[in-house]
Amino acid sequence: MLQKVSHFFDHLMQKYTPDPYVIAVLLTFFIFILSFITTPHGATDLVLFWGNGFWSLISFTLQMVMILVGGYIVASSEPVQRLLNYIASFAKNKSQAVILVTVVSAIACWLNWGMGLVVGAFLSQAVSRNRPECNFRILVASSYSGFLVWHGGLSASIPLLLNTEGNFSQKWIGDVIPVSETLFSGLNLSLVIGLLLLLPVINVLMSKNLSPLQIQNEEAEDDEKTVSLSVTVAEKLETSAWLTWCLVLIGISYLAVLILKQQFSLNLNTINYLFLFLGLLLHKNFKNFIKATTQAADKIGPLLIQYPLYGALMGLMTESGFADQISNLFISISNSTTLPLMSFFSAGIVNFFVPSGGGQWAVQAPIVIQAAQNLGVEVSKVALAVSWGDAWTNMAQPFWAVPLLTIAGLKVKDIMGFCLITLIVSGLFISTVLLLA
Repeated sequence: MLQKVSHFFDHLMQKYTPDPYVIAVLLTFFIFILSFITTPHGATDLVLFWGNGFWSLISFTLQMVMILVGGYIVASSEPVQRLLNYIASFAKNKSQAVILVTVVSAIACWLNWGMGLVVGAFLSQAVSRNRPECNFRILVASSYSGFLVWHGGLSASIPLLLNTEGNFSQKWIGDVIPVSETLFSGLNLSLVIGLLLLLPVINVLMSKNLSPLQIQNEEAEDDEKTVSLSVTVAEKLETSAWLTWCLVLIGISYLAVLILKQQFSLNLNTINYLFLFLGLLLHKNFKNFIKATTQAADKIGPLLIQYPLYGALMGLMTESGFADQISNLFISISNSTTLPLMSFFSAGIVNFFVPSGGGQWAVQAPIVIQAAQNLGVEVSKVALAVSWGDAWTNMAQPFWAVPLLTIAGLKVKDIMGFCLITLIVSGLFISTVLLLA
């Protein structure tokens, strides 16, 4: 049954899903119209809100570009390619291939969402090479399904923010909320473990009867050989191992100092820093490193043109108050039992237009915190519900899929049919757990 439904959605999405940039444009027009109708702001104000937010994600955009470039540099190195091929060799058939990609990607996303996206993309490629009978699209969709657990993991923005002294929501809560009450609570661990068991089953069932489809975007080998009677000083510098090691040593020293001073934290900037220096080490010299960087640079275009639109969309949603209206609507029909569930649904909807965990909490925090306090519900529980709602609808929101799809060489329509099934089944599971918790 699930196979037929997934094949139907896959066919539908292949036919009707446009490029993520077009999706962002359509969402912009949609929110413009709804905001004009439902908020007290006129067209001039709405255009101003939109324009003011256009460059609000510029730092994040560069971070995502560096995630893609750094991840590509590391993964394209010979040692990592051997490691990926070794991991891929554990899959002896199509079902095991799907399970392997799903579980490894989910664990990587739980550790750090940025690393998880990169690991999932390159592992999918390695498994596809190792098991040519697999359908590459379902492998990539399976790797992206692992992204569902990121906001219940170690890089979760909302729980980590709540655990930070002086965070903006502390003025409403009165104190910080330790991760023992969020990330390591029974509720969150139940959701993470449950999805680690559920996602491979869903993906295996969807992969049944799919025709083999091989990876399409493997880089052509550069067979061009340079013939030279003498090596110039410049070429010696470019291929120098000792010069490379000196730079890597400086990079490692900086991390060591941070650790000794207890200032080290695993965030996007740290991940990008690690990728760059690890990539330099793995490629052994500057010439190979620069070549890999040049190849990676060909893939960053979609991020550069898409994310400013989402920044503008976030500005429009938050400044007009439309995001508040969505949250208030769900909270108004909640009671002490259903508040976490309704917070989850409202976060899922807001995530379509404000695809940022921290940004979303800034919008929803004052509403859900007050509702929790009025109804006698633990704030940690509704915060987790918002976190999982933010992660849940990423299965239908291409914002986060762009880096993974860019590396994999696929379009959003290639995986969206499978992701919608994951959205529905996981939504039922998460909703049930939140309602019973």
